[in-house]
Amino acid sequence: MIYLVAILAALGAFLLFVFYVSYRLVKPPRYIGEWTPSDLGLDYEEVTLTTDDGIRLEGWWMDRGSDKTVVLLHGYTVSRWAFYIRRMMEYLADEDYNILTFDFRAHGRSGGRYTTFGNMELLDLKAALEWIRARRRGDGKVALIGYSMGGIVTIRALAEGMADVGVADSPPFYADRSAARGLKYFANLPSSLYPLVKVFAKALTGVENVDVMGYAERVMRPLLIIVGKQDPLVRVEEAEEFVALNREINPRVELWIGEGAHVRVMEAEPDEYRERVLTFLRAHLGAS
Repeated sequence: MIYLVAILAALGAFLLFVFYVSYRLVKPPRYIGEWTPSDLGLDYEEVTLTTDDGIRLEGWWMDRGSDKTVVLLHGYTVSRWAFYIRRMMEYLADEDYNILTFDFRAHGRSGGRYTTFGNMELLDLKAALEWIRARRRGDGKVALIGYSMGGIVTIRALAEGMADVGVADSPPFYADRSAARGLKYFANLPSSLYPLVKVFAKALTGVENVDVMGYAERVMRPLLIIVGKQDPLVRVEEAEEFVALNREINPRVELWIGEGAHVRVMEAEPDEYRERVLTFLRAHLGAS
């Protein structure tokens, strides 16, 4: 009897640990920085967006007087204060595009209890695009630049015809594969633990992860995908698989395989990064 009690206690402790890991995955710490666009010499407006499911999102709007707008979408666990968001703001301001960036649900200063890794975050983007289009000038074209989870949302939005142009940096093409790799890379936990973690995560959020690969046969709009050769979460061959599938229907898809880790190509090759992204925007979004 004592052995059975010990086994049950160990099993309970193990399941409690897995639940804790799952909870921390769907409710990451809030990353809030101290800088604002004014530190970059940019005039800006604090904006509040409301999603269709009632979540309030906080963000920044930089009106540059253009009829073209670029929306910057951060990745998992960070926020609009991410280093790549700041750098892209500087690049885009030099081109005089309007800029909108905001914190996804359960990130930064936005509301929301749990993140859903690019699933319900599409509603967050929808709220942002409705806000922009209420202020439309001219043709009102909109480009998206998304990083990691933001890249998932970018690709999904293009497939749904929600935006005109997209840049997706380090998007996980197979969500479960990348998440399992992340357990090992970031938490030093065995990737074999992920299937059970996924069960608890779904119980908390109520939604499934999104596999971007399934959208390869649906995206018909200009799309630049960027991946790093040293990315521990997203494999280069997965990006190549997506592009090969998408290219069958979309001649305006491009792939750049650069140096660097996850969302770090910008750091490894800053000049090339700036030139490639801005050239792509000029070609497909147009000059401001």
